[in-house]
Amino acid sequence: MNRRSFYRAPEGERRHELIEATLDCISEFGLKGATVRQIALRAGVTAGLVRHYFVSKDQMVAEAYRAVIASLTEKAANVEGDPATRLRDFIAINLTEPVADSRSISLWAAFISQVRVDPVLAEIHRDGYLAFRNVLQALLADFLAVNGWPAGPEECRRYAIAINGLVDGLWVEGCLAGDLFREGELVSIAMASVEALLGLPIKKTENK
Repeated sequence: MNRRSFYRAPEGERRHELIEATLDCISEFGLKGATVRQIALRAGVTAGLVRHYFVSKDQMVAEAYRAVIASLTEKAANVEGDPATRLRDFIAINLTEPVADSRSISLWAAFISQVRVDPVLAEIHRDGYLAFRNVLQALLADFLAVNGWPAGPEECRRYAIAINGLVDGLWVEGCLAGDLFREGELVSIAMASVEALLGLPIKKTENK
């Protein structure tokens, strides 16, 4: 693996590159196999520069996991359009690339194996899960309201838990055995399942 030519990047950009290099190495080698030296090589910097930004490998791993969780919540929170469109897009985004691919499942497997034994990762996981679920809960509240069903927070919370579990399960299947499904099949199954759960169609908005 060739080291990229060194250049003096801004602090924020350099830190982002190191986090991305950390994620690449974790995806390829696992948490234990992703050494500081390998991460430095992937980022095209020296190990000393890595230590300038992160005091330890544990800190790098924690920041990398926080970045993964934040990116998922950001993608989900940035859906636009009417409530039905936003709910549909939320589901589709989480079951298609780049959220659902071999790299994502490798990272998930690496991090989730440590969540129960590492308090820092456990807190990041918990905060990320709640942020993600809260986005879904708000989407559901808006969708139900425009359909004449002003559900309360507790009802929307329960729906969000159920739909999040459904999407998570299909996500794992798609990442591990995507070649077994037709294009768009998992998204279609998810949409039909959510419609059955809510008792409402999630119709696409027609262009006028």
